[in-house]
Amino acid sequence: MIPHDPARRFHDAADFGFSPDADGTENAEALQRAVDLGGTVTISRPGVYSLARTVTIGSDTALVFGAGVSVRKVADAGLFTQVFLNKGALTRTWDRNISIHGLNLIVNGVDQAVGDIYGLRGQVGFFYIRDLSITRFRCLDLGATQFAIHVCTFEDIIIDDVMVTGDKDGVHLGPGTRFTIRNGVFKTLDDAVALNGHDYASGSPELGWIENGVVENCHDLADDKDPIGFFCRILAGGWTDWQEGMEVQNSDSVISKGRIYRVQAKPDGTFYQSVTRPTHESGSQVLDGINWGMVQETITYTAGVRNVTFRDIFLEKPRVAFSIHFDDGRYSRSYYPGAEVPRQEQIHLDGIHVMHPEPVDFLSIDTPVDAVNVTNSRILENRIRFHKRDISIDHQVTQVNMTGCVFAHDGEMELVRNEIAGKEIRLKTTASIELHDRFSATVDSGQGNIKTVSDLTGLTT
Repeated sequence: MIPHDPARRFHDAADFGFSPDADGTENAEALQRAVDLGGTVTISRPGVYSLARTVTIGSDTALVFGAGVSVRKVADAGLFTQVFLNKGALTRTWDRNISIHGLNLIVNGVDQAVGDIYGLRGQVGFFYIRDLSITRFRCLDLGATQFAIHVCTFEDIIIDDVMVTGDKDGVHLGPGTRFTIRNGVFKTLDDAVALNGHDYASGSPELGWIENGVVENCHDLADDKDPIGFFCRILAGGWTDWQEGMEVQNSDSVISKGRIYRVQAKPDGTFYQSVTRPTHESGSQVLDGINWGMVQETITYTAGVRNVTFRDIFLEKPRVAFSIHFDDGRYSRSYYPGAEVPRQEQIHLDGIHVMHPEPVDFLSIDTPVDAVNVTNSRILENRIRFHKRDISIDHQVTQVNMTGCVFAHDGEMELVRNEIAGKEIRLKTTASIELHDRFSATVDSGQGNIKTVSDLTGLTT
């Protein structure tokens, strides 16, 4: 190795022993020594670099991978979760000014959902992070349990130029503010993008609101698998104060003594009666047969998404494009009965292009949302569906505005379907383009009320 001056702010990882010829443990130790110095760390020699454990990155650090460089996870020392993780994640201490450029990640079957931080399950994970940039990221063998990129509790992040192929989520965000996800190509069985203010207990280390962001120039590619996810999942939740005798299941959340606790149990549908109040300050504790994890000290009773724009999205995969919803199953029920009802807000869909011919929902909604604006988009036989969940809440009024959209279906299509009793929807379409003479649109109010002001054939007012 070449003698290295630690006072320099530019470091070649090769000087520390990071090499395609080294084993995974040696490389993890070498790269850790390099990034511990901060500054800019470069990896320029082409080759496949094995990595056998997590490398933690501190503030004011840039990691730059050159052309022809790949990082391959190996299980030399057993399975592990994150390839890269910010140092402050382990203590919930904010890090800032971290960037990773050019990471070509080979998962190599090393796929473990639960690591050092319960709920943080990205191959690349950041938690308590400000001013983060991930650019030119590639992962083409994503496994079935870990997300490619997972960022939670953040301010000011940019994820740009990403390609992800595999089974789990491509880019998965938990609560935070000010974000950009752009120039993405996804071929994922599960969600291409997930904006999950609430999630399974094992899928997010904290809960809250995701707000003020842009997702743009992204492609959802088709594959030969039955779709289970969405292009984008937009997930809300609500919970209550702990009460003696309350019934809880896996992933339920409660507020007690100024903290949020969650049930961390098997997703087997079991309901538990909670008699003993959780009060521990960290970690997990079993009370009344319930494993309670202390999640956070930042108190909120609701979670969701607001003020987010999706722009120039190309949908080749025949699945629901956007799902604004609550979970309600054995893995998680987002909304606890009687909790404050979260209202998701201001979702803007601009330049959304449906490229496949299948009659699947364009937009699926079962949470309260104030307004959805759809502009300059191309739609075939792809309706907006408000669907019922077995929960009793006020679903409030939703306004759906569609401006400058191209309707390309050759025949009659159901544009909006409502399945929620008492739901009011205000639909307005303007400057619409109908490509075929046989086109017409209908709506189905169900047991609710759809008020329309429309220029579309069949709905003209």
